[in-house]
Amino acid sequence: MHTNLVKHRVIEITEYQDKLFTHQDIPELVGQELYDKYTTQIDIEFPSYTTRYQWRLKSKGWVGYIPVTPEFGLKINPKVPIKNLFGMLEYAYNLKDFRFLDGLMDCESLQEFYNYLAHLLAQKIIERCRKGLYRTYLPRTEQLAYVRGRLDMQQVIKKPWDVKLKCHYEEHTADIAENQILAWTLYIIGHSGLCSDKVSPTVRKAYHALQGLVIPQLCCAEDCIGRQYNRLNEDYQILHILCRFFLDNSSPNHEMGNHKILPFLIDMARLYELFVAEWLKKNAPPNYSFKQQHLIDVGQNRQFILDILLCDAATGRPLAVLDTKYKSPEKTANNDIHQMISYANTTNTKQAFLVYPIDLKQSLNIKSNDIQVRNLTFSLDDNLERAGQTFLNKLLSLL
Repeated sequence: MHTNLVKHRVIEITEYQDKLFTHQDIPELVGQELYDKYTTQIDIEFPSYTTRYQWRLKSKGWVGYIPVTPEFGLKINPKVPIKNLFGMLEYAYNLKDFRFLDGLMDCESLQEFYNYLAHLLAQKIIERCRKGLYRTYLPRTEQLAYVRGRLDMQQVIKKPWDVKLKCHYEEHTADIAENQILAWTLYIIGHSGLCSDKVSPTVRKAYHALQGLVIPQLCCAEDCIGRQYNRLNEDYQILHILCRFFLDNSSPNHEMGNHKILPFLIDMARLYELFVAEWLKKNAPPNYSFKQQHLIDVGQNRQFILDILLCDAATGRPLAVLDTKYKSPEKTANNDIHQMISYANTTNTKQAFLVYPIDLKQSLNIKSNDIQVRNLTFSLDDNLERAGQTFLNKLLSLL
């Protein structure tokens, strides 16, 4: 496993802010690599007359770290205060429910936050390995020289000369999804290039503790959601919550060529959506319920995916649709208004809200065929709890 941060040159930018670099600051091959593989996350202009022969870089709402080459890295800082970024992550990944995570607020950088959670996950996996990994019975079918479990009599009759017997049996094994998620996440963390010298040995120790018992299988963040827990594996819930954070933001799907180090990138627009939804679930009065990423069929094999659907908890009746917009426009785009009217029509609601992280200069209040479309603000600039209460009070007053 590659767990030591490669000693190389790192340049920094801030999301949604243009930054210029001299031709000497960024080697040509690094610029090409960024352009070829990270145009979803980064706007990049090559040195030309229009840029006064400088590189121009701008993050499209992503923060984190890209190991562009083994010798060169790009760090993307959030525009929101770092403590508020951590607060958003706590809510989005349901970390806030676990009191031993209070130390997260003492972190001063995204790398410190990453290391804190990586160390915590590795320690908890080591503890679980000491107690014994969760095991279950899985069906197996093998050709054996002895009888185990149920013998396949059809094969014995058809091939009486075959010395190997086809047996169906159940094996009590730790090589199951619950543990494969842990092994794959540790593998991803070990290839992040973000682990400090203090955290790396713990990550390695945890990974080696699983070896021989669990074969790492490619997993994704969705594999960590909706799992069933019982008295034998209830402590796996926090492990899988932590795994979800790493798998969600450390996707190995980027074509990295021969590079062994993987990028760690947070999509701030998606994080804002997750954060607002989870904050509402935890803080809204109990007579309201919220559906997140709600699918609506609209015919011809087409679907709408609603960020948040606000419902009456007792009846399940939809009351409003909410769509988060992690951007700072002066006014709402016409396309967004039409989209919200379609969402409201499809769900038979009369209220639609576009949620922004800042106040719009031109407030939105439009009525179309009895559907009211307005803008709301859930600010990320100040105390998140205060901003959330202001947002919630305004939302409820308009229902």
